[in-house]
Amino acid sequence: MIFNLRNIIDKIKPHFEEGGRFEKLHSTFDAFESFLYVPNKVCTSGAHIRDAVDMKRTMIYVIIALIPCFLFGTWNIGYQHYLAKGTDAAWYWIVLYGLYKIIPLYLVSYIVGLTIEFIFAEVRHHEVNEGYFVTGFLIPLVLPPDIPLWMVAIATAFAVIIGKEVFGGTGMNIVNPALLARAFLFFSYPSQMSGDKVWISGADTYSGATPLGAIFSNGMGLDSVQYSAQEMFIGLMPGCIGETSKLAIVVGGLFLLATGIISLRIVVSVLAGGLGMGLIFNMIGATPAMEVPCYYHLLMGGFMFGAVFMATDPVTAAQTNTGKIIYGVLIGAFAVMTRVINPAYPEGMMLSILLMNIFAPLIDHCVVAANIRMRKKRGQRHE
Repeated sequence: MIFNLRNIIDKIKPHFEEGGRFEKLHSTFDAFESFLYVPNKVCTSGAHIRDAVDMKRTMIYVIIALIPCFLFGTWNIGYQHYLAKGTDAAWYWIVLYGLYKIIPLYLVSYIVGLTIEFIFAEVRHHEVNEGYFVTGFLIPLVLPPDIPLWMVAIATAFAVIIGKEVFGGTGMNIVNPALLARAFLFFSYPSQMSGDKVWISGADTYSGATPLGAIFSNGMGLDSVQYSAQEMFIGLMPGCIGETSKLAIVVGGLFLLATGIISLRIVVSVLAGGLGMGLIFNMIGATPAMEVPCYYHLLMGGFMFGAVFMATDPVTAAQTNTGKIIYGVLIGAFAVMTRVINPAYPEGMMLSILLMNIFAPLIDHCVVAANIRMRKKRGQRHE
């Protein structure tokens, strides 16, 4: 069956190449062919180094790493729903309800995003890159479970067009598109992205404050948190679909570190920056928010998810080794600072990563310039 499919593709391929009847759809055909098979282009001259880890393999690895967050998020949607209603339900009803809520989000994310990607590819006569498969997978995971689908469609279109295509497409964007979609919704439709009632699906009369909202937005302090550190690590609490379970995030992060997809420097630096800033506030202790133990910041909101899957984006992150450390520390520090000082933005991780995405090229420039000056001084001493 596989060989027959390959033969069929080879037979119709000339119609989509230059001079064929459907040459204007070449990018679309190439996208489907490269999705099913490794491109059959070979080098004919010169010396080349071949690496099995291409963009397709990288994107697949990231999606595999996100599967634990997806699975737990699906279960948690149903669990929080039936818990809010005070109804006992079997595990399969919990999972089915979660799928009922999450599948439409993914359909909207991929249909809208890929349609725009294909249109831009055809107009520019470029190949359709695999980058959106990860972006489309990430967008629903950073949203509340009950967000209206039309908002997801608008945010996805905004993220792909303004955050990606206007800069030239995959590999040229200066900010993370998935985070940009969330930021667009946060500032355009704040009632659907904040408050106590948006995190529990199908329970409009139930107030399910997240630990982050209870401490920082409501200013009630650590005593207001209904969940233990263990429950927050496992993920048994309301929140964005893919961000609640830190255990699932750690599993996915370890897989990406083992495969070399993400930078250990960035992940460790983000965690260190957050813990360090949290420790400084603990020593000050002027408000209830400052008294929150520093390690709690890692367990609440999207801090861990952002540290593993967003800050490490190789396109928008710093590229130099020293720059990655500076970039990560600033993300962690600014995220905690935003949470504690400005209660209007308790989820400081999103804003912190987007801000440092903008400054990443400047950080790399300063690091390279400093290295050049240091080498010049070293060379002058040896003369």
